[in-house]
Amino acid sequence: MKITHIRNATLIVEYGRKTFLIDPMLAEKDTYPPFPNSIRQDQNNPLVNLPISVEEIIDGVDAVIVTHLHLDHFDDAAKQALPKDIKIFVQNEEDTAVVKEAGFKNVEALTKNTVFQGIQLIKTKGEHGRGEILKRTGLVCGVVFKHKSEKTLYVAGDTVWYPAVGKEINTHKPDVIVVNGGDNQFLEGGSLVMGKEDIYQVFKAAPHATIVSVHMEAANHWTLSREELKSFINEKDMASRVFVPDDGEVYTL
Repeated sequence: MKITHIRNATLIVEYGRKTFLIDPMLAEKDTYPPFPNSIRQDQNNPLVNLPISVEEIIDGVDAVIVTHLHLDHFDDAAKQALPKDIKIFVQNEEDTAVVKEAGFKNVEALTKNTVFQGIQLIKTKGEHGRGEILKRTGLVCGVVFKHKSEKTLYVAGDTVWYPAVGKEINTHKPDVIVVNGGDNQFLEGGSLVMGKEDIYQVFKAAPHATIVSVHMEAANHWTLSREELKSFINEKDMASRVFVPDDGEVYTL
């Protein structure tokens, strides 16, 4: 497989001879206002430019996976750029209806038994925070990719570490795990995605997996920098298996 980290949670995954675009946020830098009630209220989103053009990002994509419909995972620029007949997978029927309302014609809700051109796509559980904040953040999912000629890939999505993530790891035994780091937060309510201690729990739960942390330094509510996470990785002797890509960086696994 080849994983290209674009920006925030946006990935290009080449897997089983097919190309997937995951959680496309394709707007130019500073297009949207800052997420309210969070730090950096003087900085518009996205905070940084795309590393390659939108045309290059969507060229050759066979299917899109949208883990949930928050702006930083499926934005207006993506809705405008993507062909309306492209295959899009979403987390449930409610999201299917919303994406169809945006004009897309080939939308399907993921299940635990979805198959796309010989590739198994398994919907996984996630929680976009802890406690009361979940009423605000709503439902999310991740996805496990399986194919006879590929290693197993688990894209965890916008989730913190909690027991269900450990259960997904135990069930699917992924060789590669992409986590959304960055420890994004509002001014109250705690972590919305994984922070460094969450990533450490993933590291311990999956002792043979390669872990890639994305979703960093791209939206105004991030609190964990790449530099701080890399320092923690070295401190915990995780550097042989945990990687923190820059925007545009590519891994072949």
